[in-house]
Amino acid sequence: MSIYECVRTFGKTNQMRKISIALFLIGGLLSAGTRSSAQTKTGCISFNELLTAMPEFKLADTLLARYKDTLEERFNAYKTEYDEQANLLSSRDTARFSSSQLIIKRQSLAEVLARLQGFNQEATALLEQKKQLLLFPIQKKASDAIQAVSKEYGYAFVLEKDVLHVYPSSEDILPLVKKRLGLR
Repeated sequence: MSIYECVRTFGKTNQMRKISIALFLIGGLLSAGTRSSAQTKTGCISFNELLTAMPEFKLADTLLARYKDTLEERFNAYKTEYDEQANLLSSRDTARFSSSQLIIKRQSLAEVLARLQGFNQEATALLEQKKQLLLFPIQKKASDAIQAVSKEYGYAFVLEKDVLHVYPSSEDILPLVKKRLGLR
C-alpha cells in the first residue's frame, strides 16, 4: 500500500469517525429531548379558588366592602341633595320664588348634578385603587407559592383552569399550594 492510499484511507476513516461521532451526538440529543419532553409535567390550578381560600383575601374583601359602603353613603348623600333640589324646582312651590332666585336654584342644582357625576367617576377610581392596594400583595403571595410548588415538584407548566376551556391532562396542584401556604 502506498503512502497516498494510506493517507486517503486515513482521511476516509477520520471522516467516517467524525460522521459517526456527529450521528451519535445527534441521536443522543434527540433521545434526551424525547426523554425530557416525556418528563415535562403540566399542572393546573384555579387561582381564584386559591385566593378565596386565603384568610388575607377574606380580610381584604371585607375591607373593600366597607370602603365601598362608605363611598356609596357619600354618593347617596349627593343624590339626596340633588333629588331634594330637583323636587323643589319641579313643584308648584316655585311660584313663591323670584326669577333671580329660580336662576340661582337651577345653577345650584346643576352644580350638585356635576358633583354627583364627578363623584361617581372618582368613587369608581378610588375603589379600583383600593382594590389594587389590598389585593396585589395577596396575589403575589399566591403566585410565589405556585412558583415554589411548581419548582419543587418539577412542573414545567402550570395552567390557569379558569381561563382555559381545553387543556392537556394535568394534575391539579391546588392542594399542594394550599399545603405550602398552611391552608386547609
